[in-house]
Amino acid sequence: MKKKLFAAALLGTVYATSAHADSTGCGLGTMVWDGQQGIAPQVLAVTTNGTSGNQTFGITSGTLGCEQDGVIESSERLGMYTGSNMDALARDMSVGDGESLHGLAEVMGVDAEDRDHFFTALQENYGSIFSSSDVTADDVISGINQTVENDERLAGYSV
Repeated sequence: MKKKLFAAALLGTVYATSAHADSTGCGLGTMVWDGQQGIAPQVLAVTTNGTSGNQTFGITSGTLGCEQDGVIESSERLGMYTGSNMDALARDMSVGDGESLHGLAEVMGVDAEDRDHFFTALQENYGSIFSSSDVTADDVISGINQTVENDERLAGYSV
C-alpha cells in the first residue's frame, strides 16, 4: 500500500513539474493560489479544483476564472458535468429539484420557462436514468437524452 501511495505522489510531482503542467486550469484553487510558485501551490490548486466541484461550476457558469468560449462541445460539457456530479444528480433528480439539476439545465441549455417541466420529467424517469447502483455517467446521459427526446416539449434539448 505504501508503494502505491509513493508512486501516486511521485507521479503527481512529476506531472506538476512537467512542461505540460504550466497551468492548473480554472477554479477556486487556481484563484486562491494564484501567483504562488512551486509544486505545493500547484498541487493544492489542482486538488481544490478537482475535489470540491467548483471547477465544474466555474466552467458551466463562466466564473472562477473559467471561460465559456464555446470550444468544448455541449456533449463534452454534459459528460464532464454529469461525471463530476453523479451523486448530487441522483439525489436531486429523485426529488425533482436541487442545485445540481439547475446546473444540468444550464449545461443543456434548457430555457427558464421549461425547467420545472424538465425537472419533473427527470424525476418521473429517475428509475430508468439511474437504473442500477453501478450506472456510469454515459448511462445517465443516455437516460437523460432518452427522457428529453421522448418528451415533446423538451425534445429540442437533447445533446
